[in-house]
Amino acid sequence: MMINSTLVTHFTFAAYFDIGLLKYFVFAILMCLYLFSVFANVLLIVIICMNRTLHEPMYLFLCSLFVNELIGSTGLLPFLLLQILADVHTVPVPLCHLQILCLYIYVNVQFYTLAVLSYDRYLAICCPLQYNGWMTSRKIALLITLMWFFPVVAIVTMTSLSASLQLCGNIIERLYCDNFSVVKLACHDTTVNNVYGIIYTACVFGLFLLILYTYIKILLVCFSGSKKSRRKAVSTCTPHLASLLNFSCGCFLEIIQSRFNMNGVPILLRIFLSLYFLICQPGFNPLVYGLTLTKIRIICKSLVFRQI
Repeated sequence: MMINSTLVTHFTFAAYFDIGLLKYFVFAILMCLYLFSVFANVLLIVIICMNRTLHEPMYLFLCSLFVNELIGSTGLLPFLLLQILADVHTVPVPLCHLQILCLYIYVNVQFYTLAVLSYDRYLAICCPLQYNGWMTSRKIALLITLMWFFPVVAIVTMTSLSASLQLCGNIIERLYCDNFSVVKLACHDTTVNNVYGIIYTACVFGLFLLILYTYIKILLVCFSGSKKSRRKAVSTCTPHLASLLNFSCGCFLEIIQSRFNMNGVPILLRIFLSLYFLICQPGFNPLVYGLTLTKIRIICKSLVFRQI
C-alpha cells in the first residue's frame, strides 16, 4: 500500500492471521513465558544484589545481563499479547520506533555483555594470579558502563536515522517493528541507513568472533591443566557458551529471514524463527545460569527449602 508520506501515522502488521479461539491458548503460553522470564530475572537480580558473597565481577556482569533480559522481554511480549487479542493490528509510528529502540538495545547489550563475560573468564582462568589486581571495582564499573553506553549510542543513532525518513508505505510484513522493515518503506534513497547498518553489523560480528576466540583460548588452557582445574573452568564457562550459542543462532535465523525471501517456508515456522531469540532467551539465561552456577544454585535451593 503506497500512501503519501505526510499521512503515515501508524504501521499495519501483515503477518498476523486469524486463528480463531486458538489465539487465547497462544496468549496464555506467551503470558506464562513473560511472567516466568520476569520472575526468574528479578529473582536472580535480587539474589546477586542482596548476597555479598556474589559481589564478584562475573556475578555483577550477570546482574547487568539479567536487567537487559527484562528490557528485551518487556519490549516485545506485552506488545505481542495485545496484538494477539486485537482485531486490528496497528501501531503508531512513535511507538514503533520506541519498540525498535528497546529491542535493538537489548540485542546489542546482550552481545557486549557476553563479550565482557568472556573477557572476565579469560582473565580468571588464563591469568589467575593477576585477576584480582586487574579486575578492580573501578574496572568493573567501567566495563558495565561501556557495555551499555556503546550499544545505546549506536542504536539511538540508527533509530534517529530511520525516524527521519519520509515513508511511502505503512505495511510491515512482521509481527513487530524492526528497523529493516521500516527502512524498506522509505520513499527516497536510504544509502546512509544501509551503510551505517552494514558497518555496525560488521562490528557486532567482529565482537562475536572475538568472543569465540577468547573461549577457544580458555579451552586450550583448560585441557593443558590438571583435571580439577579443567572441571572447574568448564563448569563456569558452559553457561556462557550455551547462552552465546543459543542467542547467536536465534539472531542468525532472524537475519536470514529478514533479508531473504522465505515464502516457501511454512508461516508458523517463520513466526517461530522470528520470535525465538526474543522470547526464549530472557527465560533461557536465568534458567541456565541458575542451574549451572553453584553459588546461585545453592542460594536458590536455600530460599526454596526455607519457604517449605
